[in-house]
Amino acid sequence: MTTVLLIEDDPAILRGLADNLRFEGYEAITATDGETGYHLQQERKPDLILLDLMLPRMSGLEFCRKLRGEGIQTPILMLTARSEEPDRVMGLDLGADDYVTKPFSVRELMARVRALLRRSQTRNDGTDALPDELRFGDTQIDFRSYEARRNGEPLEMTRKEFAILRFLASRTGEVVTRDDLLNEVWGYESYPSSRTVDNHVAGLRAKLERDASQPEHIKTVHGVGYKFVP
Repeated sequence: MTTVLLIEDDPAILRGLADNLRFEGYEAITATDGETGYHLQQERKPDLILLDLMLPRMSGLEFCRKLRGEGIQTPILMLTARSEEPDRVMGLDLGADDYVTKPFSVRELMARVRALLRRSQTRNDGTDALPDELRFGDTQIDFRSYEARRNGEPLEMTRKEFAILRFLASRTGEVVTRDDLLNEVWGYESYPSSRTVDNHVAGLRAKLERDASQPEHIKTVHGVGYKFVP
């Protein structure tokens, strides 16, 4: 059974999320502080961690730093308040994989849980593995450090742009639908609009293509989606 470690100090949120995880068929183990959560992670080796940022005895940020520093790559989904944007960004930089903002939709949260578990299973199986590095034309991308260069000069890209390019590169030469990208990169299944993907792809083309109006690498397959050609 897939095991999810839930670390949250609000009793009502903890109880509600644990019930929903069990309803979805996961084994839910819980902790109300970071230190206890860390020890549970060491003992139980969960498949996914749901982590509140503001925790007693070890903050969510320190928890991320400690796990990633030890080389533990268990997917981490952060639970944050709207006022915690700087900490949220720091958490992502420290190695958290995704976040949801309180108050959140349980449906969206569970969809993100499923998406992170799918990605983790894909990596473990070695099928459609996401690349760590990418080189094409005059561009070099390091997905581990979120660094990009073109003609040797640093290239500013958003995390979503890195994620889109990484997923497209994992399916080089294949058509990837907009729904595939939404599910993989945004991690939820109730989409505001496929234009979300189109807008981000347009931004990528503006940064990576010699002529964004006639892309050589991120090609449109009309009515379907996109295809990456190195």
